[in-house]
Amino acid sequence: MTGYYDLILGLIPLALVGVTGAFSAAGLALTTAVPLGATVSVLLIGHALFVNGPVDETPAPNPQSSTPINSAD
Repeated sequence: MTGYYDLILGLIPLALVGVTGAFSAAGLALTTAVPLGATVSVLLIGHALFVNGPVDETPAPNPQSSTPINSAD
């Protein structure tokens, strides 16, 4: 099953090529369309890293064991 980050990894090049192609087809110069497409890709990366960032699952707290810990001190 594809997750959020799999979709983001697929959308990054798709946004770069798709937005650049759409702006280029709309009549913008290629030197303008490429940075606009790259901006959309960077926004996707920023969203994936900082807004919906990857987090580790917090482990369940372990109950205290009944055996004492022998320290070297």
